[in-house]
Amino acid sequence: MIDLIYYALVGAFFTHELDAVKRHEWRVLPVIRALPEKAAEQVFIWAHLPLFALLLWGGDGDPASDTRIGLAVFAIVHVGLHYLFRHHPAYEFNNASSWALILLAGALGAIYLLCVT
Repeated sequence: MIDLIYYALVGAFFTHELDAVKRHEWRVLPVIRALPEKAAEQVFIWAHLPLFALLLWGGDGDPASDTRIGLAVFAIVHVGLHYLFRHHPAYEFNNASSWALILLAGALGAIYLLCVT
């Protein structure tokens, strides 16, 4: 059951990141937004390749792995980050679908932590 929760968390996070490309999230991120638009977009997209590889490879196996625990904690913190950035002029996650993905990932992160400890 714990594996299913982790994979659902990864799925929610990956789907949120698909939405993040549509919503131009790089325009909100402090370091990346300073780059020219096309460069920022590419940095944002390509940065996800090693991130996704780590979540799949590092999260395989031990339910208490640092990768799994780290993603679960980040999913909760991530909700707070979106809440803090919600009034940023370039913030585009202003719809029910985007927030459902953000909150789902956070909830799954919390459930995972409750189950693994």
